[in-house]
Formats: sequence, structure tokens, C-alpha cells
Amino acid sequence: MKQGGRLFYIGAGTSGRLGIVDASECPPTFGVPHGLVVGLMAGGDTAIRKAVEFAEDDTEQGWKDLEAHAVGPLDTLVGIAASGTTPYVIGALNQARSERLLTGCITCNPGSPVAAACEFPVEVNVGPEYVTGSTRMKSGTAQKLVLNMISTAVMIQLGRVKGNRMVDMQLSNNKLVDRGTKMVMSELDITYEAANALLKKHGNVRDAIEKGK
Repeated sequence: MKQGGRLFYIGAGTSGRLGIVDASECPPTFGVPHGLVVGLMAGGDTAIRKAVEFAEDDTEQGWKDLEAHAVGPLDTLVGIAASGTTPYVIGALNQARSERLLTGCITCNPGSPVAAACEFPVEVNVGPEYVTGSTRMKSGTAQKLVLNMISTAVMIQLGRVKGNRMVDMQLSNNKLVDRGTKMVMSELDITYEAANALLKKHGNVRDAIEKGK
């Protein structure tokens, strides 16, 4: 990604929605451009709110959805499938590997076809679901935790965090402006009012800190 690559998540149903949620949270949290982390799901945007019948059973559509983003060897694809058997995800991973993308997966079924289709599988064995077959529960929770780990670790490595502070976050509401002001205040050891003035002048925490020294 430091060379211009992007991170793609792909899944179906709950797994796809979780990938989209994690991707959508990266720009406001870490100040990265939209499109650096992308979530795709079987059935497209319509399926975010309403299930699309049999969309996950198409072994070719996943790669077609990726091709719409002109993916290449610098990009990384993480397939998300609790069962580890989703054709939409398996097909995308297989084609991505043949096209020399870096591939990984998140699954809750050890030894699954999804894990076999990628180079770096993450297998979280959470045991039987409380409601049989409803993988939005334990599996979904585990997948969200792993997604948080991946995106947060990546953003730290990309330098989008200073210490444990979100210095590149978007100041999109009063709560975040207040939080950003307090970051600047603490870092520069200045008053709240002075920190707030710097933040308003420079528009983000990182610049306010660096240019206010």
C-alpha cells in the first residue's frame, strides 16, 4: 500500500456488510482517501440493506466486481466468509491469486475452501453458533474484531496515527473538534483556546501540532 496499492474486502451477507463497515470507517478515523480501503459484497450496494437472492453462489461475479476497480498486483484482497464455503468469495480469491494480488481471508471454519484459496488465512474457531447457522452472531463478532485489527495495524504502519492518537481524523462534528483540540493542547502544552485556534487555522490535528511547534 505504501507503493500505491489498496486494500479490498469481499464477502456476502453479514460478512460482506462487515467489510463495508470497516472500509467506510477508515477515511473519517484515519484521514485516508475514499477508495484506499474498499468493501465489496455479493449483490452490490442493494444487498447492504436487503438480501439479494443467490448472489453469493456466483463464482465469477466477485472478480468482475473487483475488475470494476481496476485491481492489480499492488492491491490486497481479503475474503470474508464465516462458513469458508462462499462461492462468490472463493472465485474472487482464486482469480486474484492468479493475477498476483496479495490474498488473505477471515473465516470461522478451520480448513475451509476459502482458507485454501488464499495465501494468508485467518481462521477464528468460535464454535457452534447460539442459533444454528446464524453466523452474524459469534462469527460476525469475531470477524469484526479481526477486521479492526487488520485496518488499524495497516493504518499505523502507513503513519496515519501518532502514538495512539487519530491525528488524521476528519473533524466532521463538534465532538471530534473538541477531541482534536485536546490532542493539540496536550501535545503542545498550550491552552484550550490556543489549541482550538491552531486547529481551526490548519484544519487537522497533525498540521496543527507540526506547525504549531
